[in-house]
Amino acid sequence: MSAETGNQMGFDDEPHYHGHRERLRMRFRGAGADALSDYELLEMVLFRALPRRDVKPLAKSLIGKFGSFAEVVHAPDARLREISGLGEAAITEIKLIAAAASRVAKGQLKARTMLSSWADLIDYCRTAMAFADKEQFRVLFLDKRNQLISDELQQVGTVDHTPVYPREVIKRALELSATALILVHNHPSGDPTPSSADIQMTRGIVDIADPLGIVVHDHIIVGKNGHVSLKGLRLI
Repeated sequence: MSAETGNQMGFDDEPHYHGHRERLRMRFRGAGADALSDYELLEMVLFRALPRRDVKPLAKSLIGKFGSFAEVVHAPDARLREISGLGEAAITEIKLIAAAASRVAKGQLKARTMLSSWADLIDYCRTAMAFADKEQFRVLFLDKRNQLISDELQQVGTVDHTPVYPREVIKRALELSATALILVHNHPSGDPTPSSADIQMTRGIVDIADPLGIVVHDHIIVGKNGHVSLKGLRLI
């Protein structure tokens, strides 16, 4: 292949962005992820899916549209497909990061009691749900040692409502022989402040659970802007 042909195919730019990629890798290995900005970390995610492209403009575009690295990796597939130049291979790499983060956070909880690793629990809940575009209601079912029996996504609703049926939650707890629950849901608006419906639903579950000897430890609401504990607010 002649140099002219190579230039026409766009290969003449390879040394430029290959050198940039290697510098990013070296900085990541030497100084860690904190040494990279959000768009630079996103560049590294895109390297494998787009090996013959300068992905810096694409990474910056994604951060500009969604706001942060976390919001990009948790963005719905449909919205990612709206981004020019972002194909299915790149979307798969992005969603792999979200899945890995959730799996790691969940794994940190498995061998511990929920109540002794509260920071890990909050990290897991925010990783799993804070950036979802629809409301989700999750229940963590615990045994008498407050260790996790099952983590189940019970309902997925709309952008501002999730139908929750307290009797169904308690029925599932009895099926699993759970003695305690932690309720979790997200607010896609980003504001985790509980609504009156959130409080009413939580108290409905507590009222059914209590006579059966099932403790509702807390109801945690997560959003992009933080989290709220109904127990911490003394609402349950």
